[in-house]
Amino acid sequence: MGKNISITINGKKIEVPQGTTILEAAEKATFHIPTLCYHKDLCVAGNCRVCVVEQVGNQRLLASCATPAEENMNIITNSLKVRNARRHIIQLLLAEHKSDCTKCYKNGNCELQKIAADLRILDQEFTELKTWKAFTVDKHSPSIIKDDSKCIRCQRCVRTCAELQGVNALSVSGKGSKMHISTFMEKSMVDVVCTNCGQCVNHCPTGALVEKNYIEEVWMALADPEKHVVVQTAPAVRVGLGEEMGAKPGTRVTGKMVSALKQLGFDAVLDTDFTADLTIMEEGTELLNRLKMFLANGDKNVKLPLLTSCSPGWIKYLEHMYPEQLDNLSTCKSPQQMFGALAKTYYANAKKIDPESIVSVSIMPCTAKKFEAERPEMHDSGYRDVDYVLTTRELAIMIKQAGIELLQLEDSKYDSLMGDSTGAGVIFGATGGVMEAALRTAYEIVTGREVPFKNLNIEPVRGIEGVRSASVIIENALPGWDFLNGVELKCAIAHGLVNAKNIMDKVKAGEADFHFIEIMACPGGCLGGGGQPIPTNPEIRRKRTEAIYEEDEQMTIRKSHENPEVLKIYKDYLKEPLGEKSHHLLHTKYTPRDRY
Repeated sequence: MGKNISITINGKKIEVPQGTTILEAAEKATFHIPTLCYHKDLCVAGNCRVCVVEQVGNQRLLASCATPAEENMNIITNSLKVRNARRHIIQLLLAEHKSDCTKCYKNGNCELQKIAADLRILDQEFTELKTWKAFTVDKHSPSIIKDDSKCIRCQRCVRTCAELQGVNALSVSGKGSKMHISTFMEKSMVDVVCTNCGQCVNHCPTGALVEKNYIEEVWMALADPEKHVVVQTAPAVRVGLGEEMGAKPGTRVTGKMVSALKQLGFDAVLDTDFTADLTIMEEGTELLNRLKMFLANGDKNVKLPLLTSCSPGWIKYLEHMYPEQLDNLSTCKSPQQMFGALAKTYYANAKKIDPESIVSVSIMPCTAKKFEAERPEMHDSGYRDVDYVLTTRELAIMIKQAGIELLQLEDSKYDSLMGDSTGAGVIFGATGGVMEAALRTAYEIVTGREVPFKNLNIEPVRGIEGVRSASVIIENALPGWDFLNGVELKCAIAHGLVNAKNIMDKVKAGEADFHFIEIMACPGGCLGGGGQPIPTNPEIRRKRTEAIYEEDEQMTIRKSHENPEVLKIYKDYLKEPLGEKSHHLLHTKYTPRDRY
């Protein structure tokens, strides 16, 4: 560790480690400095200059986000010179920004709007340029709307797409007043290599990038007496929704969320965690059967490692960047799409409801789920399996529109049939959660014993590192699985697509000595998804992660293969994992059991 240095901020002397920026030092000293281009997830850009401060003895104002603190610096964050500079910067941005705030989707959660309000900018000193009139709004993507008229050119979206995701769908084009954020050849977002992950939306400080919302369509369905509207909620939503209602990050609102959904008028409130458990049954069986074919039958054409298929942003990335590895991908649909297919078949049959009258809605932490629901292969129920996908943020809007005080509600339970879940289903929301849930079940199927980790907590797969690995040695396997005796089952986990690239380059080169790899498109996994509450940063994602694992530990059942509703659906309807009906409804490609 480097030595500490002494710095004075607004007359307050503090010590900080060498290399700390002035912005970070001010935060430690409890002085707020406004920022726009700065984000804790991203590299420093220093191009908006909103965070300028004054150093005593220096005529030039310093960008606090990009300037390291030095020994004996004397910094003033709120001098007249600083305040005037900030006001002029914000006024210049407003002069070329389409400031129709009350009509803007980000109204009330816009960083530019907040800074302008904090500075009490009530007049405009600069001529309104109205350059935004030259821009059209790109609404062609099923997931993301791009409105350059609201862009302040902070480039956070560009850095997000490059640094966090390694996709580079967005870049800077033009110079001077013509500089703007562009896609390849100025094409629509739907026509470029965009994974729909929504991280650009999460990191945009204004309304230039927002999710495509389907709130009114859902309200119309709820108001139609001829429609039976079912809703599913993803595991990460329950640890994010409270933030939109004023709760601290990491507040779990599962029961209150269920109550709110019932008050909104949904006919059935069900749980995506149910199909997360179902995914483990299908994907775990697929993994074990691939291992059997490879190790016991000696078939070297079997594709290993098996790659998880829960994250639609990751799948789209794989299709674009590593199409030669598609056979490594699990054929399982995501829990959202499994649920959608079953809602209009199994659920409809059990409830004696015409599937044509069922409207299937999902609440997701993810904008890529909107794209996934529109994929042509997602109609195996005979209808569109999932009709509308709302983000956590969209659900919060509906709750506010209805005048519901979420945090004051009593807890309710999910409805039955597809509402029971386990702790294993809950942890799907965190990076490493799918791997942990799969290992809890696969190890017990093979050995008849619980996975050898205290309290079922497989700590090696947990954490925030971009790429992690873990292994479990199989001993005393049950008859039929003895070919796995002594095998060290090797697993890897990656979150954020730039980390997916690191591990996939090794898979492509034949250097990845793994049997099973979990990849999630977003930092932190689904709890850091592109549809989660804004702001997001490493600390907020850490608190959401802790909440996910707390919910798991408090569940009565924590292993997917013990979920009574999962056992029931196999007994009454699906018959067996990878069976004919499972193949038709829950998979995207034929994987019959007898192949193995």
